[in-house]
Formats: sequence, C-alpha cells, structure tokens
Amino acid sequence: MLDELRDSPEVLYGAAIALGVVVLLTPAVGGMARLLGVVDRPEGRRLNRRPVPRLGGLAIFLGVLVPALAFLDLSGEMRGILLGAAVACVVGAVDDFRGLSPPVKLAGQVLAAAIPPAFGVWVDHFTFPFVGVVDLPVVLGVALTVVWVVAVMNMVNFLDGMDGLAAGVCAIAGTTFAVLALSLGKVDAAVLSAVVAGACVGFLRHNFFPARIFMGDSGALVLGFTLASVSIAGLLKTASTVVLFLPLVVLAVPIIDTSFVVAKRLKYRRPIYGADRSHLHHRFVSIGFSQRRAAVTMWAWTASLGAAALATRFIPFRAGGEWHLWETVAVVGIALGALAFSVYVVYLLEIVKLANPRIRRRERELEPPTAAPAAAGRRSPARRSA
Repeated sequence: MLDELRDSPEVLYGAAIALGVVVLLTPAVGGMARLLGVVDRPEGRRLNRRPVPRLGGLAIFLGVLVPALAFLDLSGEMRGILLGAAVACVVGAVDDFRGLSPPVKLAGQVLAAAIPPAFGVWVDHFTFPFVGVVDLPVVLGVALTVVWVVAVMNMVNFLDGMDGLAAGVCAIAGTTFAVLALSLGKVDAAVLSAVVAGACVGFLRHNFFPARIFMGDSGALVLGFTLASVSIAGLLKTASTVVLFLPLVVLAVPIIDTSFVVAKRLKYRRPIYGADRSHLHHRFVSIGFSQRRAAVTMWAWTASLGAAALATRFIPFRAGGEWHLWETVAVVGIALGALAFSVYVVYLLEIVKLANPRIRRRERELEPPTAAPAAAGRRSPARRSA
C-alpha cells in the first residue's frame, strides 16, 4: 500500500484538503442555519437537550467538492457521482429547511441515484464463488444500482441520530473503501473515498458530543450517496470474487440498524419514515451508555468489520489457487473477532430475544403508547385532554 500511496499522493492530499475545508466552513454554515431557523429542537429521535443547527451537510458537500475538482478525472464516472451528490445535497437541504413528504423525498433520492448510471456507474456484472462472472442486463444492472444507492442513503440518514455517530461510521467506511479501491488500481474511487473520510473527520470537530451542529439530511444523503456510488465504481465492478461481499461487510452497521428499525416499525404498524427511538444507538443510551461511549462503541464495531474486510483482501490465504494454513488462520481469527463483536452488541442490546429478564422491560419501553381505556377517559375529561 505504501507504494500505491507514493504513486497516488492525491489520495492523502484530497483527504487533508477535505478535512481543512470542512473544519473551516462548518461554523459559518452553523451560523447561517441559525439565522434561517434551521434548527433541531430536543424532541423526536434526537438526543440533544438544546436547539442545534443543522445543514452541516452543506459544509460536508463543499469539503468533498473542492478536492474532487482538484484531483479527480471529471470526464466520466466521477462527474456522474459528483452531479448526483449535488442533487442529493439539494434534496436533503430542502428537507432540512422546509420539510419534504416521504414520497417527494424518495423521488428526489431516486433522481440522484439515477444520475451515476448515465455516466457508466452501474453494476454490469457480479463475480460469484464457484460460478464466475455473471453479466447483467442493462435494465437490471441500473435498477440494482439505483436501489443500492437509495438504500444506503436512507441507512446513513437513519443512523444520524446521535452526536458524531454517522460521521464517525462514514469516516471509517470511507477509509476502508479508499484502501480497497487503491489496492484494486481504482485511483479515482480511492481519492473520492478518502475525501469523504477526511470530510467526516473534519465535521467531527464540530459534531462530536456535545455537538454544535448536525449534518442533517443534506449531509446524510450526500455521504450515503457517495459511499454507495464509490463502492460500485471502486469495488463491485471488478473480477474479484471476494470483493463482491466487502461493501456489505463495511456498511454492516447501518445495514443492521436500518433492518432492525424497519422490522420494528412494521411489527407495530408504524410508518417506516416516522421518527422514534428504536435505533441501536438509542438502545445503547437506554441501557446506560453515555452518548460518547455509545458512539465510540459503534465506531469500534464498524472498525472491526472494516478490519475483517481488509484482512480478506490483503492476507493471501488462497494465493495461487492453494490454501495457506497460517494466512487462513489469521483471516478466520480477524473475521471471528468481528463476528464476536457483532454478537456482543446483539446480546447487549437484546436485539435477539434470549433468556434475559430485561427483555420484556426493554420491549415495553420501546413499544408505542396504547390508548387509555374508554372508561378512564369518561371518568376524567380533564386528564384525557391533558
């Protein structure tokens, strides 16, 4: 990797510039958000106890855009990704400022996700184990690309409910994607991934607990869109069998969080886009974790999964078509460590019902309130109105 970095120093330069731009611009964006009244009140799924400005995503987008214009080849795929990111930022900013209905917001996300395929960023084939390369029809490949990009945009958006959480997770994912893409010779994808990581680290300067600004939908949609698109441009469009699964591993934390929340809302027949406190980070807080500890724990979880992805890519456990014992042991050990961390989180947060006396109490705390009995309502009109 050192040789690749020496040959492509723009990967590090882009990350550093993105970090600096976001650190410098974020306070100004926060001041503008306060003037415009784009402020998150302490209610709903948020854990903040005072009003905090949003629209931090504008600083993140500019932090991505500036080094991208300097270091990327904008004659093809990267132009499509940046244009789509701009659309995602606009959709998110409008939602932050005015509020959009779920159908309109989804339509904007689909519009953004449909731009990269027009510039060649779409899944045209998969490489499956024991099967080989499977070419996809254009319509199916483009449809899968749009679904993947929209899904990751919403996953990051759902994850953005605690100070520093989404920015930290995306920083780790961006760093992992940058290393993987660079190892595959995808320099532009590596630069863009590193730029995303740098922008997220810069934003953490103002967003880690206690946050002085939130990224809002403008930031969550930009980060989700860019990570999803770069995973296609830099990883999925290769002939490597292993690489097929790496984006799912790296983004496993937002995938698990979103899957759990959606299943919970469907179970209780609540709107999928409704705000509540059933996310994994809320469950951490409900069992006594501070916001700092909860965010850092989820960062560590993401980092363990990223380490497993990197180990699978870089440790030659099956070089030359032959299995190598100690390399295989190393990869399996790192993968088991990531799996053990995941099982620990699942048990700690009681995501799966085990023989634990706290389960029902936690379930009752997360269940939506039921209507008061009719008799009680007739007996005390004043209390019913209260």
